[in-house]
Parts: sequence; structure tokens; C-alpha cells
Amino acid sequence: MIGKENHFGRESLIKYNKAIRDKIPEIIKSSGKNCNVKVLDDDVFLAEMEKKLVEELHEYQESKDVEELADILEVIYRISELKGVNLDKTRQEKVEKRGGFEKNLFLMDTSD
Repeated sequence: MIGKENHFGRESLIKYNKAIRDKIPEIIKSSGKNCNVKVLDDDVFLAEMEKKLVEELHEYQESKDVEELADILEVIYRISELKGVNLDKTRQEKVEKRGGFEKNLFLMDTSD
């Protein structure tokens, strides 16, 4: 939540100003509340999704909830679509070239 404003004769207005999932407006309306949304062009939405990635990462770091990982993945996939990249292909190429993280390796140091 970004901020809360009081409006005389009306319920309070909560400002979010952030990227949301596609069904969030329906969910808000079904709860009896109103919301205002706008559709952003791809360049602007990409910048908002990059902010969303940081938000979701912070939420995961605080909660350690696996559902937050799903949110992070959803954001990452949308960012890759907006950049015109096939993330699955890019990921596989990286795994083939540098490996994955299956061995739980931790680099302590290097030397000449």
C-alpha cells in the first residue's frame, strides 16, 4: 500500500500505483470495492514489472513463503516476454554452458 487519503463523505482512498495481476480488478470489485486501473504500454509496463520483481523478492525474503516464489517467476516470465526473450531456452543454454545449482556448491575463494 502506498498511501491512504481521507475523502469527506466517502470511504478512504488507498493508493497503490503498482503493476497487478490481470484478475485483481475483478477480485476487488467482487469484494464490493471500487478500483481504478489503466493499461500501460509495454515500455512503461516493463519498468513497472522490474519494480514488481524487487517487491516480490522482498516479500519472499521476509516470509520465505513458496507462493512468493511463484509470484517472482510470474514476474520474471512477463519481463522476458516484454523483452522478446524465450526464457526457457535462455535458461537451458545457461545450464548447459555453466551448469545449474543442483550440487549446492559454495565458492569460498580462488588463487593464482
